[in-house]
Order: sequence, then C-alpha cells, then structure tokens
Amino acid sequence: MLHDKLKNYKLILASGSPRRQQFFKDLDLDFEIRLKEIEEIYPPELQREAITNYLAVLKSNAFDGTLADNELLITSDTIVWHKGNALGKPKDKEDAFAILTSLSNSTHEVITSVCFKSNYKTDVIFEVTTVTFNVLSQEAITYYIEKYKPFDKAGAYGIQEWIGFIGVAKIEGSYPNVMGLPVDKVYEYLNKLP
Repeated sequence: MLHDKLKNYKLILASGSPRRQQFFKDLDLDFEIRLKEIEEIYPPELQREAITNYLAVLKSNAFDGTLADNELLITSDTIVWHKGNALGKPKDKEDAFAILTSLSNSTHEVITSVCFKSNYKTDVIFEVTTVTFNVLSQEAITYYIEKYKPFDKAGAYGIQEWIGFIGVAKIEGSYPNVMGLPVDKVYEYLNKLP
C-alpha cells in the first residue's frame, strides 16, 4: 500500500539498529541503509524530547550535500528519561547494572524522535511512551546483562527481550516506540507525502 505511494521516493535509513531496520522491512518498504559516524553530543540544557529532536537532526545534518532530489533520509534517536536525566546506551556492564537498578520499581519515559530530511525540507516527529518496571532483583539484572548484553540499547534494556517479559508492569503509549521507532507515526508521515 505505502510501497506504491512512495515509488517516486528513495528512502534512506541512517540507522545501524537491527530493530529499526526490521520495522522498515515489516512495513514492506524499499530502503537503503547509509551510515555516518557522528558524535552524539547535545547542549546540556536540553531536556526530554528536545534532546532526541536535536540528536535526530544532528544525525541528518551529516548527510548535507549528499542527497539526490528524490531521496528522503530518515534518522532517529531514542533516550530513556528518568528522574530528570537522559539515559542513553550503557558504557559497560557496571553502567548497565546501575541503569537497570535505577529503573527497578519505578516509572520512566522512552522518547524517540524521527527526522525526515530531503533537499527541500526537514521535519521532526517524536513519541513518548511511559514504562513502569516491577522490582528487579540483582540476580535478574545480572542474568539479563550477561545473557542479552544490552549495550546498544538506550536505558540498557530491550522491552522485546526477557527483561521486558518479567520486568515490565505497565506500558502507556506506543510499544514499538520503546523498541526504538514510533512505527505508527512514521507510517502516518510517509502516507501524507505528496
């Protein structure tokens, strides 16, 4: 359906995330993956979606001057916002353990921004999902980190993995957003393209 509508566009997904790539495949979209290394540094005064909006645009800016007229670049960024702090990807096992311990028995927000960039305009959308964790034992946290190695995930967890099954008490909002992409909003944006 969307596939036919986008025949005049070439979608470029600038994400190394296997989950985001799978979402695009599951939407039956033709897309190319292009990656550029950037330092994900944002001004310290930014909070919540201002951080992810900034980083999604920053990632897209790395492609300035390289897009063909029919190409639409899609970049995104996800953070976990907890107690006034942005939690990104853990640096190591100790960091992952500290992050998951802090999320135990509390509620946090998962915020994802998606930037759509062409040679003609740049648009940014974002989604916020609220996730509440049960009490996580030290044994459960250690087991999860050792077995699943969540070092490429904001907040040190993947909701679609073991920890999500045993740890998540409640979720309000978009489930795919917690995995790294508000798929419904991306679909809606692409569906409205001229």
